Amino acid sequence: WGCPWRLPALLSPPDAEKTPGYWNKGARRRLEMALALQPAAQRAKNIILFMGDGMGLSTMSAARIYQGQLSGGSGEESVLAMETFPHTALAKVSGAVPGGTLLLPLLETPLQLSCFQTYTIDRQVPDSAGTGTAYLCGVKANAKTLGLSGAAVYGKCRTTFGNEVDSVLHRARLAGKSVGIVTTTRVQHASPGAAYAHSASRGWYADANMPKDALQDGCKDIAYQLVHNTDINVILGGGRMYMTPKRTPDPEYPEDPDQNGTREDGRDLIAEWLNAKQGARYVWDKKGLDAVEDDSVSHLMGLFEPKDMRYELNRNTSTDPSIVEMTEKAIRILRRNPNGFFLFGDGHIPLAGGRIDHGHHSGRAKQALMEAVMLDRAVARAGELTSPADTLTVVTADHSHVFTFGGSTPRGNSIFGLAPKKAKDKRAYTSILYGNGPGYSIRDGARPAASLPAAEDKDYRQQAAVPLETETHSGEDVVVLAQGPMAHLFHGVQEQHYIAHAMAYAACLEPYATEPGCRAARRASHGTQCSPQLLLALLAICIAALIVGG
Repeated sequence: WGCPWRLPALLSPPDAEKTPGYWNKGARRRLEMALALQPAAQRAKNIILFMGDGMGLSTMSAARIYQGQLSGGSGEESVLAMETFPHTALAKVSGAVPGGTLLLPLLETPLQLSCFQTYTIDRQVPDSAGTGTAYLCGVKANAKTLGLSGAAVYGKCRTTFGNEVDSVLHRARLAGKSVGIVTTTRVQHASPGAAYAHSASRGWYADANMPKDALQDGCKDIAYQLVHNTDINVILGGGRMYMTPKRTPDPEYPEDPDQNGTREDGRDLIAEWLNAKQGARYVWDKKGLDAVEDDSVSHLMGLFEPKDMRYELNRNTSTDPSIVEMTEKAIRILRRNPNGFFLFGDGHIPLAGGRIDHGHHSGRAKQALMEAVMLDRAVARAGELTSPADTLTVVTADHSHVFTFGGSTPRGNSIFGLAPKKAKDKRAYTSILYGNGPGYSIRDGARPAASLPAAEDKDYRQQAAVPLETETHSGEDVVVLAQGPMAHLFHGVQEQHYIAHAMAYAACLEPYATEPGCRAARRASHGTQCSPQLLLALLAICIAALIVGG
């Protein structure tokens, strides 16, 4: 995997930065790498999509510094694994495509830098359901709806029917690939839910969360659809309580009734899933996950919390797996398929990687940035387990947050530290701030002064300008980084739904399955591996021939 874009002199003595040669040498190396860069025009056998929920550009920049400081450096010169990808784009969270035109770069290439716009049909600033439908299903939709076109109305069950749109994950499974979902949220959350569900409400986790009229009209809850809509090989995340009957004790918290199952229809969806899949396994803790042998199962479901998984900084490392460990297990199982695989990794910053988002909503920047760092570590591990020769890896976000950092801080200042000068009110403030959220505070008629070490605590809430119960998303464009076959398709300023189309084109999935080069790609895929049964049969024939010949 390496880090081809890292400056060669980063390990030089500190005084080296004061010489022009330091910067000239690094820039020349990057220029040479850029001149040598050639598009990988072959089709992708595998696709991995990492989605950092809420991972805007400011979050990525702060996470880069935090990662460097965790490693003992000043932080600013650090490089995330995802930042080594050679192709970059931006996704619009707001804007429109004139005439609804979608251009693939192989046909026309107006720009080389790519930007992706994340707005939904009905909102300037989006939510995770509408954006998930865009980057997974390839169409812009209304906020709070999953896997439905813009004709569907939030909360109106009857508008579901006839407006369903299929995800790239679903299409990959129909094409014979293995597919998987890894998330640090509940697996029924909006981001992973867009991969398999068609729901007029992102909040219909179980039947107990649905209104009676929706049930009467024939709509199904998201947990039910997880088990019955798409044959998903690997499902790893949280969300146990939505899968079992009401009052079913949770295996990890049997004495806590708040963690019990919630289903009112009496169905045990975990049991239904196990009974329907030959070679399937279900686990609910790290010990169980570690015990699963990669070549012994065709399907794996791991649900490690009743709802969302714990933040990385709160995680019990002996009972709960990390997103890195879940990603590795998923890839080791999925890559056995000679036809390839599609893996969706969701990190919320608190965060596919799914709790980045949750951390920002609560105004706790340290929780959010640690989730971003862990998502990047999952990206790095995925790179070690796959090859860019046949695997297209894409990293993006669904939206950003009103999160920023500044204040003329000196080099090496803790990313969670204080600005060097006090504000106009003569009080200290942290470099990290939020535009709105629960961090707003007035005491004795004034803003309280920020202080250390309190500001370094994992649960410290950075100050916000506007008081809100939860911090909000923001509407700026988000970055897309790509490496592998057809990664050059990610270019310019694009609508967010373009991501699904570029991935489908790269892997010869519908509606691009008959495009030039796809037939050869399928032959190559089928010809790369032989099944164990065929190899044994050939071995038996050879042995028999030797015996007869002898």
